[in-house]
Amino acid sequence: MELRQYWKIALRWWWLILLPPLVAATYSLATYRPPATAYSASLRFTASQPESRDVPAERLYDPNYYRWLTSEYIVSGLKDWARTGAFAEAVSAELAAHGVSVPAGEISGAIVTDNARSILVVYLSWGNPDQLTALAEAVSKVLQEQNAAAFPQLGGQAAVVVPLDKPAIGPVPPSLRARLDLPLKVGLGLVAGIALALIAHYFDPLVREREELEQIGLKVIAEIPRWKK
Repeated sequence: MELRQYWKIALRWWWLILLPPLVAATYSLATYRPPATAYSASLRFTASQPESRDVPAERLYDPNYYRWLTSEYIVSGLKDWARTGAFAEAVSAELAAHGVSVPAGEISGAIVTDNARSILVVYLSWGNPDQLTALAEAVSKVLQEQNAAAFPQLGGQAAVVVPLDKPAIGPVPPSLRARLDLPLKVGLGLVAGIALALIAHYFDPLVREREELEQIGLKVIAEIPRWKK
C-alpha cells in the first residue's frame, strides 16, 4: 500500500484516529492529582571494630591492614542489618521515645542502604521534612548505639560507627513516570486510533474510488464527482 493510500485512509477516518487519544487525555486531566511532595535524606557512616585489649601488641600482624578489612566487613553487615525488620522496630521505638509515632513497616519502606568499601550510605525518603529529620536522627542513633545485637562476633561489644556528615535533606523531583504519564496515554490512544482506522478501512463495505473496482477486475465507464463546480 502506497503512502498516498494511507493518507486517504487517515483523511477518511480522522475522527476515529483522534477519538481514543482525546478520550485518554480527557480522562487523564479529569482524574489528575498532583503527586505528593516527597523528601529524601542521605547519611554516610564509617565503622570499625572496637579496640581489643586482650591480644598483646606483639602478636598482631600488620594491624592497620586488619582494621581496614574489618571495617569493610562491619559496614557490609550494617548495610544488611539496616534493611531488617528488627532495625526498623528499633528506629520506631527511638522515635516513639521522642514523641514521634511511626510504624516499623513504614520505616522499612523508607530505608535504602548501600556501601562502598568502608563507607555506609543510608538513603531515606519521606513525605514530611520535619519527620524525615527526626527519622534520620533516629537511624543514626540506632546505628551507633544498638548495633551490638547485629554482631555476635564482637562478643557483645558494639562496633564503632561514626557519622561522616549531617543528613542532607531536600525535595525529590517527580518521577519520570509521573512526568510522562499523560504523553504516554495520549500516544497509546493515538496508536489505538490508527489501528481502529485501519480495521474500519479493511471492513468498510462501501466502494469509494474507481481503483477499488479496477482491482477486482471491473471496468469503470463513468464516475460521479464528489463535488460539483
